[in-house]
Amino acid sequence: MNPSENNILKQPFFAKFWVSRILSSTSFQMLSVAVGWQMYELTQDAFSLGMVGLAQFIPMLFLTLFVGQIADRYDRRKIVYLSLIIEGLTAGFLLIGSMNGWLDRDLILLAAALIGACRAFEGPTANALLPQIVSRNILPRAVSMSTTAIQTALILGPTIGGLLLAFSASTVYLVAAIALMISALLTYLVKVKGVRDRKGATVSLRSFFLGLEYVRSKPIILGTISLDLFVVLLGGATALMPIFAQDILQTGPWGLGLLRAAPAVGAIVVSVVLAYYPLTKSVGMTLFGAIAVYGLATMVFALSTNLVLSLVALMVIGGSDVISMVIRSSLVQLQTPDELRGRVNAVNSLFTGTSFQLGEFESGMLAGFIGAVPAVFIGGIGSILVAGVWMYLFPSIRKLESLSKN
Repeated sequence: MNPSENNILKQPFFAKFWVSRILSSTSFQMLSVAVGWQMYELTQDAFSLGMVGLAQFIPMLFLTLFVGQIADRYDRRKIVYLSLIIEGLTAGFLLIGSMNGWLDRDLILLAAALIGACRAFEGPTANALLPQIVSRNILPRAVSMSTTAIQTALILGPTIGGLLLAFSASTVYLVAAIALMISALLTYLVKVKGVRDRKGATVSLRSFFLGLEYVRSKPIILGTISLDLFVVLLGGATALMPIFAQDILQTGPWGLGLLRAAPAVGAIVVSVVLAYYPLTKSVGMTLFGAIAVYGLATMVFALSTNLVLSLVALMVIGGSDVISMVIRSSLVQLQTPDELRGRVNAVNSLFTGTSFQLGEFESGMLAGFIGAVPAVFIGGIGSILVAGVWMYLFPSIRKLESLSKN
């Protein structure tokens, strides 16, 4: 192994890519905080607040397969940095509108939809770009470090956004716009291998759905993606954290902030460990073991009435979820040919993005019928049961020893 590969951040192009991902993801979280705050401040309407999330989600839902086709036909680096530039300009639009007092509900929703559309292009394309930046043998480490970037943003973004809101929403928009432009510049400076536009490739209905077709034909990829979907769908407790903070743990807003940050803290710790000590054997059983731990930790969180125990359980949830995420992402990258990588990553993004949104909906609906504690506890049990069923349905995953081989 090349000595520089021992510390992946010493590879200059990956380092630029990694910092760019932190800046872009942190900026998105900051913008989400500021846009939600300003929307509620303008309208005092919870429905309008919910519309912001919907405006960001709809573009991802409808653009995902189209994005995959684009990412497999054109230079992925260009797609990413152009998306970042448009996001930065949108933040600038919000800044000018906020400073001049003409920003209203509809313009905020328009900006949220535009940001959502840019994120729909940026996320899957950036994931497909990663194998063009690092060598195949260190790709799992690169995936782990990229996961660290996203989890870091989940902590930094809301925290920085909340602190800057103490000055004004305009301050948040200004900082986010600058960070997004720096992120775009860093991506532009990344040198990638295998860059070629496939503009002459045949476009057909079949090519549009080729990512779905490929995923369906590969039991290991289909199994790991669908496993993640159902586990997050059943086990997600994020939407119910305000109830646990206020009614069960009786901590108030500061406790809610700790609860929201705890899974990301656990995820960062585990992803850093995986970056330096990658999974090399019994990958399939490690995946199912991580899901079992995820389910058990979810059950502990549901029953806990102690803040410290709840935080520990959430950190374990975050850490075990990262193991699943790294295995899934590595398999998608390593077992997909480059010409399909954009479309397959788009399918992966659609599955995981949808599972988070639907998981929050499922948790809220179930809690409305039977209460928050039983809903989360049942979700933990469901995660473990899904892992057991998937071990039976996808024996190829159970027998998987290495990330790079079927």
